[in-house]
Amino acid sequence: MSSIRAIFWDVGGVLLTNAWDHTQRSEALQHFQLDETEFHARHEMVVSSFERGKITLDEYLDRTVFFRPRSFSREAFRDYIFSLSRPLPGMVEFAKSLADSGKYLMGTINNESRELNYYRIEQFGLRKIFRLFFSSCFVGLRKPERDIYRLALETTQILPEQCCFIDDRALNLECAAQLGMHTIQMQTPEQLRQDLATLAVTP
Repeated sequence: MSSIRAIFWDVGGVLLTNAWDHTQRSEALQHFQLDETEFHARHEMVVSSFERGKITLDEYLDRTVFFRPRSFSREAFRDYIFSLSRPLPGMVEFAKSLADSGKYLMGTINNESRELNYYRIEQFGLRKIFRLFFSSCFVGLRKPERDIYRLALETTQILPEQCCFIDDRALNLECAAQLGMHTIQMQTPEQLRQDLATLAVTP
């Protein structure tokens, strides 16, 4: 019988494509023919506030894109950002099968801005899978900061050794492992299933 009682998931790069990572930003900048150097200099100055929920998407766009007149509308740019979110093949369904088993508390630990996070939760039915969302925009903490993992442990009151955290980036797994959580770096869906099975985690 599995000793794992809780599974915490990153969202971008595990269940869905990333929301607004470098790949998505580059795609949008090319589509709207924006200067990448100028944009990224401004983005780096506000991204922490953006992902911690300290500024809205409109405020972020004011500082990174619409600080001067553009040939396209704010709505067109926002819609394009949202359109870049897509499910990774089979992953949402797999996570739902684990949730439906009733054997595990399911939660997310992810870095995401508020508007994108709400959109992705709604668009991809994540409320039907996860009971808790430890999203950076809700809790004011970002991975790989130790306190976001500690918050998940203290809120759920589940022992670290009974928790598994899944992320696609090694750096984001390090603090979780140091706190005693099992960790899996997502590389492929099949590899993830096998690594979970090693921990006796199955639907």
